[in-house]
Amino acid sequence: MKLLTLFVLSIIALSSVAIDNPKTLSLGSKAPDFNLKGVDGKNYNLRSFKNSKILVFVFCAPHCPTAQAYEDRLIDLQNKYKSKGVQVIMVNPNSPEAVCLEEKGYTELGDTFEEMKIRAANKSFNFPFLDDGETEEMSIAYGPVATPHTFIFDESRKLRYVGRFDDSEKIGTATQHDAQNAIEALLAGEEVPVKQTKVFGCSVKWKWKNEAKIKLDAEWLTKKVDLEKITLDGVKNLVENNSGNLRVINIWATWCGPCVAEFNDLVETFRMYQARDFEMFTISMDKLTITEKVKKFLNNKHAAFTANYIFGADDKYKFIEAIDPEWQGQIPYTLIIEPNGKVVARFEGGVDPLLLRTKIVENKLIGRYF
Repeated sequence: MKLLTLFVLSIIALSSVAIDNPKTLSLGSKAPDFNLKGVDGKNYNLRSFKNSKILVFVFCAPHCPTAQAYEDRLIDLQNKYKSKGVQVIMVNPNSPEAVCLEEKGYTELGDTFEEMKIRAANKSFNFPFLDDGETEEMSIAYGPVATPHTFIFDESRKLRYVGRFDDSEKIGTATQHDAQNAIEALLAGEEVPVKQTKVFGCSVKWKWKNEAKIKLDAEWLTKKVDLEKITLDGVKNLVENNSGNLRVINIWATWCGPCVAEFNDLVETFRMYQARDFEMFTISMDKLTITEKVKKFLNNKHAAFTANYIFGADDKYKFIEAIDPEWQGQIPYTLIIEPNGKVVARFEGGVDPLLLRTKIVENKLIGRYF
């Protein structure tokens, strides 16, 4: 009976947390301990930083455009104050289970531990990057409301500043450097001038708040998938790209193993960037006599791209020249084309989804920031 009572009480406690966002830690509170794995493979807790005078916890996530805009600033902060005993620690509070594909329109990465490792390596983070996405226990205790959210603790591990890093997510435009001012005051033994501010950024993706992801995934399965025949002139117009958008064209066939293997990644890529200035087209090189088979494949993959085409004509070599004179003819073949027909990336014989997404998000027409 006692075990049953404890179980019921634990369920009630979890439900009470899940109803609302966790409360942000109050100023003057002691830093709650934690035990989290870093991207370097080490486990960290408060004792890991016992030799640091000041701890700067920043809750960030790889997918968030606002958080990305602060990554270089955090690196600079650590470089500037490391010798003075200041330690920056980045924590990912997000559960990957609650992150929608449609929320990844400003990144090539999601918020899984493996993707955290990629971001840390790409940016050469000079501070620990910890994953709290599995249990979110630390994040629940600290209560970040958005990414990024900064918590600064003094040598006795009391919270002395909580809020924004500075007053502008747009790189190079900040005028109020709240986190740095708090650090300077603590190092000087003075009162922090501004102790708490509001924050701006992506909401924390709590594990229990995955309704949006479930809804969008379900809606995607209901989208209409079309297939049209395209002529040689239509191909030329597609490559000319007079839309003003960044355009991806994928050449494939149902009989091509690598083509079939990469289709799920293409669908996810389109879902990520569809709300941006972005389009994706596929052209099947199958014969017209199996059009219904091609349609069935596209429907099974829920390939609701900007448009799907089937070429079907016998003269494949005119098609090759129309698509890209540099193409040798192997499929799958994927192009990224800027407006006015400028090819900025080519992927022969299969596409690495991470590389494709990186090329897309780093293009000037898309970008990582607002």
